[in-house]
Amino acid sequence: MKQIQLGKIGPTISAPGLGTMGMSDMYGNKNSRNDQESVRTIQEALDRGINFLDTGDYYGAGHNELLIREALRGRKDKPVISVKFGALRSPTGEWLGVDLRPEAVKNFVSYSLNRLNVEAIDIYQPGRMNPTIPIEDTVGAISDLVKQGKVKWLGLSEASPELIRRAHKVHPVAALEVEYSLASRVIEKEALGLCRELGIGIVAYGVLGRGLLTGELTGQYLPGDIRNHSPRFSGENFELNKQRVNDLRKFAEERGYTATQVALAWVLHQGNDILPLFGTSKSSRLEENIKAADIRFSAEDLNYLQTHFNDDAFAGTRYPAAQMPIVIH
Repeated sequence: MKQIQLGKIGPTISAPGLGTMGMSDMYGNKNSRNDQESVRTIQEALDRGINFLDTGDYYGAGHNELLIREALRGRKDKPVISVKFGALRSPTGEWLGVDLRPEAVKNFVSYSLNRLNVEAIDIYQPGRMNPTIPIEDTVGAISDLVKQGKVKWLGLSEASPELIRRAHKVHPVAALEVEYSLASRVIEKEALGLCRELGIGIVAYGVLGRGLLTGELTGQYLPGDIRNHSPRFSGENFELNKQRVNDLRKFAEERGYTATQVALAWVLHQGNDILPLFGTSKSSRLEENIKAADIRFSAEDLNYLQTHFNDDAFAGTRYPAAQMPIVIH
């Protein structure tokens, strides 16, 4: 596995890493989950050399952290675990907002430490920002947890450049988790350059465009799947996007790859300060994703992908406008 350091101060980790959200939440529903298969997938990923797991305490209301705990039971070599917090959800799953008050931060971390059965969270970060709570207060609380040995590194997720700078002044930020793919390149406008200026690593989620770039989506999703409400995945937008993805599939097949592998490999080619995450709940898909790290694009290939899949290449926004403030990835 390729090894990178996450920013100037972060841990040395394998690339790519494994995102575990889909094992508990957002894609499909409770009836479509298979916990035993998910645990096997995590364990096999670790056996194959992946040593970075990404989770959130609100993924399945703690279910995801418990899956990781089970997968790590009895293992001597522990992976780096990145945990997002802050999202508030009702018993039926509705989003209720984001709580980043210092007292809430310290409450959330105690539950995560217990569910994961670890003494410290490797990377701890708010899942989204809350404009009513100063970022300095939230980061100050995490800084206290670092001093107490309960957290090792501070992370941020989907933070604006202004908030990144403000947070970094309070406590060094190790990583920014943000969506980055051939279908979503907005971070290239400002955030990527800023993070490189400050020595902050990038944890790229959504590298497969929430499944869009695999070329396998049909436009029909299970009840409870967040893609039912995303403009990019329905109606005319989806039909237009399928045409673009067909171009990606053709490019991949001509070179003996899958569209999934090309999408993941492209992010891997964007720099050694970027950690792409892939998400799967099926061990049978691990091989395909891991082999993407072996792909080496020519300059001509990279130029084609850079220009053919620019930031305006796909139709529709990532989220419905009304959900933007509180939707958690």
